[in-house]
Amino acid sequence: MRDSDEQLPKYTVAIVGAGPAGYFTAQALQSSQSDELTFAIDMIERLPTMWGLVRSGVAPDHPKIKTVAKVFEKVAAEPGFRLFGNVELGRDVSTEDLTSTYDVVVLCTGSAIGKKLGIPGEDLPGSLSAAEFVPWYNGHPDYASISVDVSGETAVVIGAGNVAMDCARMLALNPAELDSTDTSGHALEALHSSAIRKVFITGRRGVEHAAFTAPELRELPKLEHTDVRINPNEVSEAHERAVAEHGEVLEKHLASNLEAWRQIAEHPISGHAREMEFRFLSTPLEIKGEGKVEEVIFGINEIKDGKVVATGASYSIPCSLVISAIGYESAHISGVSFERGRIANIEGRLVGTNTYTVGWAKRGPSGVIGTNKSDASDVVKLIIEDLKSPKSAGDITKLLSPNHAVVNQVGWSAINLAEIANGEPLGKPRVKEVDWAKLLEIGLKS
Repeated sequence: MRDSDEQLPKYTVAIVGAGPAGYFTAQALQSSQSDELTFAIDMIERLPTMWGLVRSGVAPDHPKIKTVAKVFEKVAAEPGFRLFGNVELGRDVSTEDLTSTYDVVVLCTGSAIGKKLGIPGEDLPGSLSAAEFVPWYNGHPDYASISVDVSGETAVVIGAGNVAMDCARMLALNPAELDSTDTSGHALEALHSSAIRKVFITGRRGVEHAAFTAPELRELPKLEHTDVRINPNEVSEAHERAVAEHGEVLEKHLASNLEAWRQIAEHPISGHAREMEFRFLSTPLEIKGEGKVEEVIFGINEIKDGKVVATGASYSIPCSLVISAIGYESAHISGVSFERGRIANIEGRLVGTNTYTVGWAKRGPSGVIGTNKSDASDVVKLIIEDLKSPKSAGDITKLLSPNHAVVNQVGWSAINLAEIANGEPLGKPRVKEVDWAKLLEIGLKS
C-alpha cells in the first residue's frame, strides 16, 4: 500500500517490463509531470533482474552501450516509482486486473521469441535461435542450461543484422578477449574450450540490403585475432546495383555501409587461425545431419530488376552449429491482440482500452536501444492526451497473493552490487548470477 499520509498522485501507471522501453516510458512520464499532473509508477518485471536487453541482449564486448543503465537507476530513484520484480504477467497478475486497477497500463514486454527459418532440419541438435544463444552468453537465468555445441570447427550464423553480427563475433573472437567482460561464466568456459575457428554469416539478399549498422561494420577490420573475409566482387556489384537504383548520390546510411564494406574487403588477411566470412545472396534450404547438425544447404540467389530471385543452384557448408538470427516475435499475452508478431496497436494505443505499448512489443524488433527513448516520448504524449478522470490509487500489492516474493528496488540493488563486488577482484564489470533461486535469495534479504 502507498503511505496513507502521502499525497496521492492524480494518475497511477503500471509499466510491464523493466527493459529500456519500460524505463524510458517511466522517464517520459516523470518529465511530463507538473503541479497539475503527477504520476505514481509501478514497474512490473518477470525476472528478479532488471534492464532487459541492456543486461541480456547487448554483447559483452560492447560495455559502453550498457552505461545507459545509469539513466535507469536515476529513473528508479525518482519519487513515485516502485519496482516489482519476480512478478509475471499472466501468472501472478492478469492484464484485466491491471487495467481495472490502474489508470494506465503500458506493455513494454519486448520480443523474445526467435522467428523460425521454416526449413527441414531446423530442430536438429546444434541448431539454435539467436533468441537462445544471446541470453545464454549474457547470463539470462532461463537460458543458462541450454546446450551449445562448440565441438566442431565451423559455425554458421543465418541473418544480416546486428544480432547476427554479435553472435558471429562472440564465436569468432579469441575467448581471452572476453575474460574481462561480463560474459556469463558457463559461456566463457565453453568458448575457451571451443574448437570453432571459422564462422560464416549468411544473408538472403545482397550486400547493399544488409541491416548491419556502419559502426558495427567498421569494428571488424580492427579485430586483433580474427580475419574477416568478403568477396570484393560482392561489394563492388552491390555498389553498382545501389547506384543503378538510387543514382550516384546514395542515401547517407547506405553510402556509409558500402564504404565500410569496401574497407573490410580491402583489409589485408593476416593469416589468423580464427575467421569470419560473409556470404550474401544465400537462402538456407535445409539443415542436414544424422541426429545433429552436420551441414547447411543454401540456394544461390541473384538480383533481377531489384528483386531477389533464386537461380536454382545451391552450395553446402559443413558445420556443427547453426544460429538463426532472422528476427523476433513477441510472446502472447492473455487478453491482448497480436498481429505480425507484435501487439496490435495504433501508434502505441491498444484502441478502446487504457493500455498502451512501447518498444519492440509495439513496433517489432527494430532500432537500437536509444530508439526506445523517442518511442516512449511519443506514446506518453498520447497517454496524456487520453487521460480521463483518475481512479482510486492503483496498487499491485492488492492483486498479488500475500506470500508472493517481490524483488523491489532495494532487492535489485543488492543483486546488482553483489555482482559488481564479485567481478571486481577478477577485473570484470560484474559476475552475473544465473541461478534463479540464488537471485531471489539475494534480492529478498532486503
